Amino acid sequence: MTNRKIAALQTRKKLLGAAKDIIREKGLVNTSVEEITKACGVSNGTFYTYFKRKEDVVFALSHDIFREIYEEAQRQDGPFMDRLTFYMVTFSGHIERDGLKLCQEWVRNTVDPDLVENPYDKEKLRMDADSMKGMIQGGVERGELKENTPVDALADALTDVIYGEMLCWDMSGGAYSFEERTKNFCTMFLPAMMKPYINKNAE
Repeated sequence: MTNRKIAALQTRKKLLGAAKDIIREKGLVNTSVEEITKACGVSNGTFYTYFKRKEDVVFALSHDIFREIYEEAQRQDGPFMDRLTFYMVTFSGHIERDGLKLCQEWVRNTVDPDLVENPYDKEKLRMDADSMKGMIQGGVERGELKENTPVDALADALTDVIYGEMLCWDMSGGAYSFEERTKNFCTMFLPAMMKPYINKNAE
């Protein structure tokens, strides 16, 4: 990678970091491009080199980290249920730590796919469902889950759970912990949901 490309990646990273901090505090509506660039010590024009509009910052923040969470979950030692629980709880915990305002902005800007300009964000829900599918398929491939496990149906159901929890947390104004709510689900309901598909010799 050339020095120019490295510098460009660093600038983009700085813009994302500054935007994340400001949006967490003020919300996207009350955040200006000028505030973001001022915090980074760059011009407004530099911002538009990387993003078409400020909403794209929120979208960009939602991508790479969740892929990293998925990959880390797949590398976890231990049985399938531990890996799946790690993925779901870490997913929720990251959203909560990023803050309610940032999550609300993301939901507001993606709830109507027709208004999303970035093609990657039109597919965000499917990307997360595919990650959940990858977690379950990994259990089948390792022999921890039965061959007839309904991978797609379970992945969609668990994605619905985590997205539903996220929306309820948003609507509550962060009145409780999203991460703890997911932990409770994984402790109380997930084992019963997955039990019919767990191979006995893998328990």
